[in-house]
Amino acid sequence: MDLSYWELKNWFTDVDYTIVGSGIVGLHAALRLRERFPESKILVLEKGILPQGASTKNAGFACFGSLSEIIDDLKSHSEEEVIHLVQKRWKGLQLLRKRLGDDTIDFKPYGGYELFLKDDESCYSECVGKLPFINEILRPLFKADVFAKEVDRFGFNGIQEYLVFNPFEAQIDTGNMMQALLKEAVSKNILILNQQTVTSYFDKGNGVEVALGDFSFSTQKILFATNGFAHTLTNGAVKPARAQVLITEPIKNLDIKGTFHLDRGYYYFRNIGDRILLGGGRNLDFETENTAEFGQTEIVQKKLEQLLKEVILPHQDFQIAHRWSGIMGIGNSKSPIVSQLSENVYCGVRLGGMGVAIGSLIGTELADLV
Repeated sequence: MDLSYWELKNWFTDVDYTIVGSGIVGLHAALRLRERFPESKILVLEKGILPQGASTKNAGFACFGSLSEIIDDLKSHSEEEVIHLVQKRWKGLQLLRKRLGDDTIDFKPYGGYELFLKDDESCYSECVGKLPFINEILRPLFKADVFAKEVDRFGFNGIQEYLVFNPFEAQIDTGNMMQALLKEAVSKNILILNQQTVTSYFDKGNGVEVALGDFSFSTQKILFATNGFAHTLTNGAVKPARAQVLITEPIKNLDIKGTFHLDRGYYYFRNIGDRILLGGGRNLDFETENTAEFGQTEIVQKKLEQLLKEVILPHQDFQIAHRWSGIMGIGNSKSPIVSQLSENVYCGVRLGGMGVAIGSLIGTELADLV
């Protein structure tokens, strides 16, 4: 980088905190650091034009886990861990709403639904059978039943008689949310530099040397909020997981409102006005989809179109308007990693596909480690 005296002075001299990643976690960490250290110099580095990963690419679900996902989680986590996870996701959503306001993020409390395909009898029976138990363990947190059976009124095809309804779920506008977060960060004198990739860093004890290609600078502390790209940082405890998404052109008289889950959360769809956004399908080919590369594959896209045609919009014509992908951070545990890696290096990663819900809380916890 051929930098001037002014550029070096204003952006890269006397940096107190450097945050890598300008997504939900990174910006909440920056804003929390600003609350704690009003006079500090805070620099955010982002490798993309916009927040790379999933923060500007997610489906905009304000959710904390469908019934089948929670039942699934209980098979690999203790009851206490699962309740704690749901609690953190719920707390994170309240934090996000409080910081930005419901109008700003276009928060719509339409509720969430889970549907079960006709041939998925075993998952359906298990969920219906365990519904009272899950309500019981979540009641102390929500002070009400979270899940209830409802007859399908949306005209879906090839599904079981009952949907499972969750009144606590909502949808948001992901673009509005991230734009508002970026605006707030800039208004609080947080410096954000895009298209800057940290190639290496070295904790010297009295600070951290940070390299951006052939240029390096010093910072007192560095905080990594790189979620799906944190594989090497965490010795493999975080794996990237690609999520493929598509959205339709507007559909006349669309009667679908809400957020919807299918097949243990591997598929999800919602209305955005009178369009349908549908994503998922990485369970069709885990090996290919455990990647940090953006892109679409034929096997997943065909399946998404098939679900639209046969299950979601069986009696309606639709056109696909756009397709994209995002990179999530997953691991053997659904619990996020918020930890100090060395004297001046910290990370808040592995959001398990729940970044909208949990990201604001993880960013805050990350900043509070410092």
